[in-house]
Amino acid sequence: MVERIDTLVVGAGQAGIAMSEHLGKQGVPHLVLEKNRVAEAWRSGRWDALVANGPAWHDRFPNLEHDSCGPDAFPTKEKVADYLCAYAEMVNAPIHTGVEVRRASRLPGRSGFRVETSDGVIEAQRIVAATGAFQHPVVPRLVPEDSGVTQMHSFDYRNPGQLPEGAVLVVGGGSSGAQIADELNRAGRRVYLSIGAHDRPPRAYRGRDYCWWLGVLGLWDQAALEPGREHVAIAVSGAYGGATMDFRRLASEGVTLMGVTKSYGNGALYFADDLAANIADGDANYLSVLDAADAYAERMGLDLPEEPEARVAWPDPECLTHPILELDLVREGVSTIIWATGFRQDFGWLEVDAFDKVGGPVHQRGVSQEPGVYFLGLPWQSRRGSTFIWGVWHDAKHVADQIAIQRNYEAYSPAGAQA
Repeated sequence: MVERIDTLVVGAGQAGIAMSEHLGKQGVPHLVLEKNRVAEAWRSGRWDALVANGPAWHDRFPNLEHDSCGPDAFPTKEKVADYLCAYAEMVNAPIHTGVEVRRASRLPGRSGFRVETSDGVIEAQRIVAATGAFQHPVVPRLVPEDSGVTQMHSFDYRNPGQLPEGAVLVVGGGSSGAQIADELNRAGRRVYLSIGAHDRPPRAYRGRDYCWWLGVLGLWDQAALEPGREHVAIAVSGAYGGATMDFRRLASEGVTLMGVTKSYGNGALYFADDLAANIADGDANYLSVLDAADAYAERMGLDLPEEPEARVAWPDPECLTHPILELDLVREGVSTIIWATGFRQDFGWLEVDAFDKVGGPVHQRGVSQEPGVYFLGLPWQSRRGSTFIWGVWHDAKHVADQIAIQRNYEAYSPAGAQA
């Protein structure tokens, strides 16, 4: 038996749920397939203590507020997952869980696609790949597996008690790496943190959260990443009620900072002599946000309390003034390396002409160069906010509108033409 549907959405995370809502509003018959549970990545692909990086008033869909916490709180990962499940139920999303899509290819000689799943074959006129931006963890092949050190990606980290006794090296200065290093240090572990280029915005300034400042300054709608900023991480956190992620502060609390991890040999890791430059760039980014916020407040006549103490820097720690360029793992008792080194996308199941030479989707705001194929949840799909819950909702609306337009063209019949 072959099931037939107009539009098949692959993935039931925030992207797939938003897509289903807008397809439903457009009257487009569709199914959403999810190989795990709804919003599974929020439950099992995050560490135990993770909270959303934005406050509840901001990190949500437009038509439903969080009811599990106050608007200025940072929801836990379980509460975010529960919220997405409640939203899917509210919009009556036709989600089939436990169904994995294994292969999709164009039907020969006619429109549509043959989709092979773990539950049988589906023929769909259109496919929306809504599998998100965080599919496969990237772990550099730097330290040999037989080195005697436990290695894991941040995707697999859960809590300090999961790790063997000993010091921990965290590689990556984005939100995940910084938050995990902070958590391990608070748990009494000896922590080393290797950081590269990064932005470190204020958690809040002059009584407004960073998400609010990005909004009023028009930066959420920034259409494209600045050239050369592709590998710049963002260190921001909602943990412990929300505080600016300051690496000097972490160092003052016991975390040892190093520059970019470069190589391994004879039981030691070697680091680039770029820590001071990376910290300086992060400081410049931080101060640029304060400057832009001050200018906006003055221009708009906003009665917001001034915050001069936000510009007072923590003292430079020893590890910054005298950087560590080599770390002997055995001598320093490092038993674990956590690679907070990002993810790669994998669309190997989608056998269509929709990708560039390195496997990246070729698209315009989610509309593929391959007719009938669409993408959702990609980084910078249409704007800076495209991978956030609210941002993917707006991208989904655009994609659903394009699908409805194509359906109208397909339904066209010249006046007087015979059926």
